[in-house]
Amino acid sequence: MTMMKAARLHEIGGKFVLDEVPVPVPGKHDVLVKVEACGVIPNLRNVVTHFPTWYPFLPLPALPAIFGLDAAGTIAAVGEGVTSFKVGERVYVNPGVGCGECRHCKRGEPTRCDTYTFMGYFGFGKDSQQIFKKYPYAGYAEYTTAPAANLVRLPDNLKSAEAARFGYLGTAYSAIRKSALRPGQDILVLGATGTLGVGAVLLALAFGASRVVVVARDAAALGRLVALDPQRVIAITLGEGSIHEQVRARIPDGVDVMLDTLGAKAPAELSVDAMQAVIRGGRIVQIGGVAGPIPIDPHPFMCAQLQYIGSLWFTAAEGDEMASMIAAGTVDLGLLESRPFGIHQLNEALDEIEAHGNGFANFHISYQ
Repeated sequence: MTMMKAARLHEIGGKFVLDEVPVPVPGKHDVLVKVEACGVIPNLRNVVTHFPTWYPFLPLPALPAIFGLDAAGTIAAVGEGVTSFKVGERVYVNPGVGCGECRHCKRGEPTRCDTYTFMGYFGFGKDSQQIFKKYPYAGYAEYTTAPAANLVRLPDNLKSAEAARFGYLGTAYSAIRKSALRPGQDILVLGATGTLGVGAVLLALAFGASRVVVVARDAAALGRLVALDPQRVIAITLGEGSIHEQVRARIPDGVDVMLDTLGAKAPAELSVDAMQAVIRGGRIVQIGGVAGPIPIDPHPFMCAQLQYIGSLWFTAAEGDEMASMIAAGTVDLGLLESRPFGIHQLNEALDEIEAHGNGFANFHISYQ
């Protein structure tokens, strides 16, 4: 097979077009993956329509371009320098790529690299175009290439469609690790019924949190989260009073950790309110990108020894850890509702996710 189908964007704000392009050849330290599933990101339409204006410092690949985060599939070929992965293995492709040479990449922390770039999405620095040129393929194509170091082996009990949710799960996983949440501690997840939030709740329970406070507007969706573990999950409905007062009415000392998963359209006032539910010495981790700025008074933060932490994506090593938890049954993704679309239905999938997307729905492109 020398040619393949790929959904490419030809102009900012335009529709994705199904094109025939050559099947790529992996580099020396890369692999070629036959894609079986790739996640549909709720924010993708904003990215390909508004990011050049909203966030010009977050560059997009040169058009026409193949997009698609969170690809999962089977290794079809390996570069001559790859020894740890074999043809036929099932893998998830972590799309985050650094330069591989700076001190952060050498430490296994590519998310801190100035060149860090999401293959098939956007970059974080002026040198991101170099990454896009090296890895121009992504999940909305029948085959993609990636560095072998970015692969996560998938256990037998994890479907490729579920692995296509790893971006959101991994973002929450890395944030919880940075929060230093320990078994027996309490955590608050702000925006708990969203795509990021649902994964955060599942993982917080798996990490051994004593109580998981879930905060959102949709009472019915909150009820689904409570049903996961009625003894440990506490629901707080937005609009029924101050968040921190509701939390402290149930947990007087407050929570040890707060995860802010709210997106850019949410008011920053919600984050400021929820932060007041965190105990002295607690940690607040930002992973949603809520519309700022967030007003922080340094003196109370100093006296209460609070920490405000930003967390971006996750490493392939963290992906391995998460896959092991799923393999062991510690994390069950059974509550995710599969919403598959063919590659020719990508534009339709984006319309559908904007109209009917929720944290429990797993929208993905399926090649199976």
